[in-house]
Amino acid sequence: MRKVYITILLLCLPSFGFSQSADFKKIHYEAFVIDGHNDAIQRIISGEDLGKKTNSGHLDIPRMRTGGIDAAFFAVWVPPSKTSKTYFQKAINQIESFNKFIQKYKNEIGVLRNYQDIEKYRNQNKLVAILSMEGAHPLGDNIKNLDYFYNLGIRSIMPTWNNSTSWATSAADEETKKIKRKGLSELGKKFIKRMNELGIIIDVSHAGEQTFWDIIQTSTKPVIASHSAVWKICPHRRNLKDEQIKAIAKTGGLIAVNFAPWFLDSTFTKKEKEIRNKYSKLIDSIRNDFKGNILSREFLIGNFLKNDYEKILPTVKTLVDHIDYIVQLVGIDYVGLGSDYDGIGIAPLGLEDASYYPNVTKELLERGYSEEDIRKILGENFMRVLRQVLK
Repeated sequence: MRKVYITILLLCLPSFGFSQSADFKKIHYEAFVIDGHNDAIQRIISGEDLGKKTNSGHLDIPRMRTGGIDAAFFAVWVPPSKTSKTYFQKAINQIESFNKFIQKYKNEIGVLRNYQDIEKYRNQNKLVAILSMEGAHPLGDNIKNLDYFYNLGIRSIMPTWNNSTSWATSAADEETKKIKRKGLSELGKKFIKRMNELGIIIDVSHAGEQTFWDIIQTSTKPVIASHSAVWKICPHRRNLKDEQIKAIAKTGGLIAVNFAPWFLDSTFTKKEKEIRNKYSKLIDSIRNDFKGNILSREFLIGNFLKNDYEKILPTVKTLVDHIDYIVQLVGIDYVGLGSDYDGIGIAPLGLEDASYYPNVTKELLERGYSEEDIRKILGENFMRVLRQVLK
């Protein structure tokens, strides 16, 4: 069944904006492709039907199919709140909404609970959804909540988002705030150990540098960065320095390269600031209208300023520069892809949404990567981590 579907895709593919090559399409659609991070659940809870092709955002089931994405990490993310008590229930609400979406499209997609589910869904020609938690704020200070959310399907957790938890400091806070303690607290180390015991993947994206090193020293299982990039190419607090990349590789984990322009191109932030200053009144108006919805606001701003953004956006080539760097530093086995689709307002040229994913394979092939190595980058490296961590 899967071979039939691949054949249909090869015959009906859009141009992707590049000259065509049957080789790259064949390699891409025969590979098992895993994307390490998206925020599509935020669109589901706002009422969008991602079982159908949508005209907004980056990802839905049809565009995953067109892009050859077989599995993806769907993030449960609760926006920062002054009332910590609301995190727990809001996370549950998001999971319930996601489960309703899964049930509605149960013939198209299934939620992974153990490693064997990958092969099961693959044989049924279903997409695989892996539930992650972006920022462990819903856990509070109660380790028993780890077991609770594990039973709800969470299989990967980032201890922080841009805001810290009580037991782990974020990259943003470690850099910009005067905080008494950086890194993991003793409670934080207990959380990490329990994640190892349960079979939850520990994700260091968004973690502060001290938190990162504390996790590396505490975890006994492979660690991932689900949506980060290379600090040496683009010095941003969300990116990873060489020693961090080496440390992740040493655990047997991987770095999934983020598609966010701010993390790929060191000149982008300055250029974007100039554009936003030019349209400051329009942006202020949009912000006033979308105070409670950060992602919707950024998508709208990106759409309004599309023509200006297209002049400064990095391309798929820039993304692959980061992949090249990681491969040269630690080897082919420790790199993957983590788009951050639906969590970024704008994406690189040639990667405008999930349907453009084959362009990554095309660029890798043009740079001389073998089919075996491309398969590793697209998904086999992630498969190894899932196999080693999940129960």
